[in-house]
Amino acid sequence: MTLAIREARPEDEARVVALWQAAGLTVPSNDPATDFRFALTGPASAVLIGEDAAGALCGSVMAGHDGHRGWLYYVAAAPGLQRMGIGRQMVRAAEDWLRAQGIWKVQLLVRETNTAVIAFYQRLGFEVAPRTVMARRLDNA
Repeated sequence: MTLAIREARPEDEARVVALWQAAGLTVPSNDPATDFRFALTGPASAVLIGEDAAGALCGSVMAGHDGHRGWLYYVAAAPGLQRMGIGRQMVRAAEDWLRAQGIWKVQLLVRETNTAVIAFYQRLGFEVAPRTVMARRLDNA
């Protein structure tokens, strides 16, 4: 399935968030609508969406960067359309977006228990990078 991929607009929020929820990408500690809106606010991030010929939302990815490394978030293919190349197209579109921003390296985080997704990214050429990720929430500090 070939998608028309474009940057999301504010009016896409409800259906993108619904896709993320349907794909099981949301967690209670992050409000996906807030993430969506924040990604659309600046030049260092974007939400890309993939639509079929009828305009139905089939996939998404959020891309962002810190000026050095790019990051991918919310890579999603609509349930029922998985294993049809949608995720691959979305990742490639995000990589192209990052390249256009002058970014030469892309990273992402996957829960280590999500072995199917790890295998998907390995097929796309991603490697497990042994690092310790440390985090601190700033909204409860």
